[in-house]
Amino acid sequence: MAKIGINIATGSIQQQEMIVGIDLGTTNSLVAVIHPDSKKPVVLKEFDGNALVPSVIHFGEAAGISVGDDAKKYLIKEPQNTIFSVKRLMGKSYNDVRNTSSFFTYKVIDDNTDSLVKVQAGDKFYSPVELSSLILKELKTRAEHILKTPVNKAVITVPAYFNDSQRQATRDAGKLAGLDVLRIVNEPTAASLAYGIGLNKDEIKTIAVYDLGGGTFDISVLRIAGGIFEVLSTNGDTYLGGDDFDSAIVKHWIFQIGISESELSENKNLSQELRLLAEEAKIYLSSKDSFAGNVIDKKVHLSRIEFEQLIKQFVDKTIVCCKNALSDAGLTVGSIDEIVMVGGSTRVPMVKKMVGDFFQRKINDSLDPDEVVALGAAIQADILAGNNKDLLLLDITPLSLGIETMGGLMDVLMARNSKIPSKASRQYTTQKDGQGSMRIAVYQGERDLVKDNRKLAEFSLSGIPGMPAGLPKVEISFLINADGILQVKAKELRSGVEQTIEVKPQYGLTDDEVEKMLFASITHAKEDIQIRALVEAQTEATILLDTTSQFLKKNRSFLTADELSKTENAMNELTNLLPLANKDSIQTAIEKLNEISRPYAERLMDEAVNKAMKGKVI
Repeated sequence: MAKIGINIATGSIQQQEMIVGIDLGTTNSLVAVIHPDSKKPVVLKEFDGNALVPSVIHFGEAAGISVGDDAKKYLIKEPQNTIFSVKRLMGKSYNDVRNTSSFFTYKVIDDNTDSLVKVQAGDKFYSPVELSSLILKELKTRAEHILKTPVNKAVITVPAYFNDSQRQATRDAGKLAGLDVLRIVNEPTAASLAYGIGLNKDEIKTIAVYDLGGGTFDISVLRIAGGIFEVLSTNGDTYLGGDDFDSAIVKHWIFQIGISESELSENKNLSQELRLLAEEAKIYLSSKDSFAGNVIDKKVHLSRIEFEQLIKQFVDKTIVCCKNALSDAGLTVGSIDEIVMVGGSTRVPMVKKMVGDFFQRKINDSLDPDEVVALGAAIQADILAGNNKDLLLLDITPLSLGIETMGGLMDVLMARNSKIPSKASRQYTTQKDGQGSMRIAVYQGERDLVKDNRKLAEFSLSGIPGMPAGLPKVEISFLINADGILQVKAKELRSGVEQTIEVKPQYGLTDDEVEKMLFASITHAKEDIQIRALVEAQTEATILLDTTSQFLKKNRSFLTADELSKTENAMNELTNLLPLANKDSIQTAIEKLNEISRPYAERLMDEAVNKAMKGKVI
């Protein structure tokens, strides 16, 4: 890292280039750096002392987009165009979020498939990657404003339980925001670093990180030895947090003022107004004994004792998760050396007491629980910059590794900067009925289309038993050994058919060539994401047209003339849109066809179930 100067007028840090640490949170996000004088991590704050950027996006008229506090104002006024808790949707399919879609006041597209989720605002459709990139772009702009220097490199934190696709989605969001994401770090690891745990190479400790945020809870048990963090177990609930505390207060209040839950669900504006007042009450009651406020010209009140009675069931759930995490790690309460508290909801006195009582020791809560993860990310960034020689930095992959998928897209299995040795795997399936082989093409690079990346190898997995499209399960595994040799294995899990090759990932690339590829990925990020979104929409449309066509062939006699006519018209409309290369119009047509076909598909399913219940052959 180059020398840093302090701007005397503003007190801001100045430097040619910095690596920042970013906590991309469900409720709030923030940025931290290592201060040049104190060498300590500090969170970047505006002149008003505010460090938190609400993870909220509002889509206004004339393509006006606001992020953070400005967007939060619209949660009540325009709930359908104001996106919050997008982190819940990262790397998720429609089916993953179907049971909890009522949580969102905006439209989460649900067509009962395993495709990645989309969000509708106005007449446009957005992926969670695009939405998260808007938050990251705001954080980047904010950091550059405070530091008075360009910010192009970052370490971003994610929950320990995030899977490969969720981590890759986070990397993609960073790239789209103009950031070179050097490392994705587990949030509990970052929190531990912030407390200085693991900075001593000789230290061996087992710690528990209790993270209760606005919308999620997780408990992670880590073993730290020689500067290496090993996640022993994680547990939690992705729909449990401070939002539940707020909801409990809202339910208490609507009983107080005499309105029903059904009335509240129909009035989104009142719902948001009550939710925001409940959040205010929760914060107030962390230091005071009673709260009073007004909503729709009616007074509401809440004492701390009432509040603690309302939330005890949720805190109890977190303690059960702690027990499960210890059990999964094969440990007892006495095995834990340190308890680290993370997340704004851990400020609630009752939470601190119950966690301390469970682990039978004093908790670590001296650092701001909202800031601790970002501070740890800044320490990790400092290590990557080469300024902290004490911590072990393993060899890493210089560029991402992946395979070609339908439409010529690059699907990353092993992200850039993955530690060596390392392994990763993902399951794929066939595109056509009776498909007996699958071509696996391995690529290296950061672009979304394989044509813009470097091809390393190609082979075919043959002998796949003839099955309907989507039924075979082909697992592609990447394994990089300590010498940097990549082994790629493809195995059809139902039949056991497999094929393996070895390639050299670096493939003769110089450092300059790697830098050029990285620079190209950042400069073309926006068009790459747009192309990927278009190709994915076209692919989804093609598959839907094919499956609908097959359905009509088999079930034509069960449909009414009106249903047939509407379906065929919608199919023709979608087919005609495919070459026009407009993602949103294709997605709208997909939605239309799904809406038409859903009622009769459900009717046929019900009839089939009724026949089965009567013991008849279907």
